Amino acid sequence: MTINEIQNQIIDEFSDYEEWLDKYEYLIELGNSLEMISEDQKTPDNIIQGCQSRVWLVANLDEDGSVSFLADSDAIITKGIIALLIRVFNHQKPQDIISSELYFIDKIGLSENLSPTRANGLLAMIKQIRYYALAFNALKK
Repeated sequence: MTINEIQNQIIDEFSDYEEWLDKYEYLIELGNSLEMISEDQKTPDNIIQGCQSRVWLVANLDEDGSVSFLADSDAIITKGIIALLIRVFNHQKPQDIISSELYFIDKIGLSENLSPTRANGLLAMIKQIRYYALAFNALKK
């Protein structure tokens, strides 16, 4: 699936919920289904700077040239947010990650329902994912 197809799928899923409390519950559910990183990967090098809670992100360049991500967080809402981002970007080509426009965040109402600190954390997560993609893209050249 392309990044946009995944975003559209997420928009459809969130449209099933009218209340933000229900959307938060779904976000928590997504975070709970996230494939965990191992404890030995929870190092300071893998922590995303700029998040109020701790978020660990590990990225690998796969043999097919796509990027795979693993993540974890010590906060349930934040874990759901990183789960959404991983769902969108996991197994995508670095150039596709770099050039993608993330419209699902506004469409599901996430940006307007986050506290300022969580919104900053969301931006930091996106930035870190794109940094990995830029680094892997440079390796291919």
